[in-house]
Amino acid sequence: VQLQASGGGSVQAGGFLRPSCKFPRLITSVFNPSTMAWYRQAPGKQREAVATITPSRVPTYVDSVRGRFTITRDNSRKSVFLQMNSLTPEDTAVYYCNRPSDPYPWGQGTLVTVSS
Repeated sequence: VQLQASGGGSVQAGGFLRPSCKFPRLITSVFNPSTMAWYRQAPGKQREAVATITPSRVPTYVDSVRGRFTITRDNSRKSVFLQMNSLTPEDTAVYYCNRPSDPYPWGQGTLVTVSS
């Protein structure tokens, strides 16, 4: 399964981005019932999950992004999105998407750089 994350970029603190992630080769009957997640890996740090969304679209967030990030999904497009507002330099990282249970091979992710 190929994971395609895109939509990162470079912004100043306080700005926003909306990366997206597609699972083009994942069949709908597998995507739709799966909880999906966004992860990030900052330089020199381990990868961490920052947001998850269940099949019924119930989101969860890590404390550091709660209130600023919003995860959504579009089952018809087999895609997951992450609206990121009020970005800070601490959000600088490569962002990935994947399925928390039985993850697929990790894609390249999309780089988010926030300058002060």
